[in-house]
Amino acid sequence: MFTIVKREEMAAGTIILNEIEAPLIAKKARPGQFVILKANEEGERIPLTMADTDPARGTITIVYMVVGKSTALFRDLKVGDAYQDVIGPLGKPTHLERVGKVVCVGGGTGVAVLHPITRGLKEVGNEVTCIIGARNHGLLILEEQMKAASHDLRVCTDDGSYGHHGFVTEVLKEVLQAGEVKLVVAIGPVPMMKAVSAITREFGVATMVSLNPIMVDGTGMCGGCRVTVGGETKFACVDGPEFDGHQVDYDELILRLRAYQEEEQKSHQHYCNVRDAA
Repeated sequence: MFTIVKREEMAAGTIILNEIEAPLIAKKARPGQFVILKANEEGERIPLTMADTDPARGTITIVYMVVGKSTALFRDLKVGDAYQDVIGPLGKPTHLERVGKVVCVGGGTGVAVLHPITRGLKEVGNEVTCIIGARNHGLLILEEQMKAASHDLRVCTDDGSYGHHGFVTEVLKEVLQAGEVKLVVAIGPVPMMKAVSAITREFGVATMVSLNPIMVDGTGMCGGCRVTVGGETKFACVDGPEFDGHQVDYDELILRLRAYQEEEQKSHQHYCNVRDAA
């Protein structure tokens, strides 16, 4: 069992932070790696990239948005409750090296995934500009942490309620036009990563994205997390989750992510109805 030692509702109960006791994982985990969690026997296996680790405390931190039954199960867990299973660290860690000027772009809960990567890129000596965005101010997460992890933080909201009124891609264009950017790291909704990759391709800037396809076992055996990168089939769990953003077939990824959308919505609604009636 993996006990929750801290729980924080970050955006009106829809985005939740959990700090979880997992000393062996915390000791070995590196930026960019993920874990697979299961709340209980009624929950499914959910992959989440770690937002932080604390080897001294023996904890890992995850941030998730409630979108279906299993994440609703996660939301119902309180401090002192425990996840039945947490498996990891999984996936390849981020390759961190000094390249010069780096731009890290995060959207939604992707900001949590971006946090340890941004910090790691700064620690190895890069000049890091970070651009984060959300639909509105209430959904913006980890602003202070991202400010500390970078040299220059730019904030965007789609509705203009905070920071730049518009998309992260608009600010990214300005930064790319201003100087010699060597690397862009983009993590967030697939349409955002697709748009970022299209812009950076125009500027000839190397781009890394972190993909979140449907996943089952997380060890490369089931093939459920397959994605097409550079015309080849890759498994996000063992070949990724990070890939060259200019090589990803985003349209295929979007279709695969929508494959069980209707079933997920029905399952979520049924769970909420049963819980509320209890």
